[in-house]
Amino acid sequence: MKITVVGAGAVGATTADNLVRRNIAEEIILLDIKEGFAEGKAQDMMQTSALLGFDSKIKGVTNDYLSTAGSEVAVITSGIPRKPGMTREELIGTNANIVKTVVDNLIKHSPDIIILIVSNPMDTMTYLALKSSGLPKNRIIGMGGALDSARFKYQLSDKLNASANDLNAIVIGGHGDTTMIPLIKHATWNSVSVTDFLDEDEQADIVKKTMVGGATLTALIGTSAWYAPGAAAAAMVESIVKDQNRLFTASVYLEGEYGQEDINIGVPVIINKKGWDKIVPMNLSAEEEDLFKASADAVRKMNQVLFDEGVLKK
Repeated sequence: MKITVVGAGAVGATTADNLVRRNIAEEIILLDIKEGFAEGKAQDMMQTSALLGFDSKIKGVTNDYLSTAGSEVAVITSGIPRKPGMTREELIGTNANIVKTVVDNLIKHSPDIIILIVSNPMDTMTYLALKSSGLPKNRIIGMGGALDSARFKYQLSDKLNASANDLNAIVIGGHGDTTMIPLIKHATWNSVSVTDFLDEDEQADIVKKTMVGGATLTALIGTSAWYAPGAAAAAMVESIVKDQNRLFTASVYLEGEYGQEDINIGVPVIINKKGWDKIVPMNLSAEEEDLFKASADAVRKMNQVLFDEGVLKK
């Protein structure tokens, strides 16, 4: 079992660190374009093996895709991160060409690979990866919804003074500050609706804080977050590798599901050795359906930039 992580920056390195600690692969390849960067990160992580008790090997390489040959799963974190005041969408011009090049190189050496996209704007980058690669739709997955749902659970646990592990809550829609939809009316605390414990103002506050969770951290840290994104990516990879059939929100290609077509956007799906296996339907209220449609319209508008700039052809 070989797993590749492309991009040895904060998110990529944290993803690799989470994966190596889980001991789920014989080898993890950490690849970066900066000379020596991935190699140094990999050595630093390997020096924790005696302290943390893992046997997986992690190898850092500089732009050497031949070393990724035979990878079953790859996580793409490449591209520039957000800075304070930037939206995820502003990254499209730079990151589109990077992601397309990375996908092409990965498939060249691992034609049966499953690809998890973390790079922003995540839904559009996932759509790009699917359309440019020709891979089956189930083998291209966008990570954002898993991260957004984890942030949603954090906000709920903080307000309820509850364990996040006792909460079931998901976010659907686009992975953006204005496009994600925290489904608070569906959230439960050990099967009891969280709305039994929270008034309307508290619910609205949790939804708002969830939606700007990434921007809040970017303002505080000065760049994009990495601990939670790395953990979310690793959890999804583990579900693929171990065939766990875990339910995550993920950006996947819709062909009529949830009333949308020809778009990658966050919906609940089962993740297993096939990549994403099936889309799980939800009974959304009329208001939630309207929000999802608006979110899809915004994502589709961003996707159009790929065609306008010639990255994709119709």
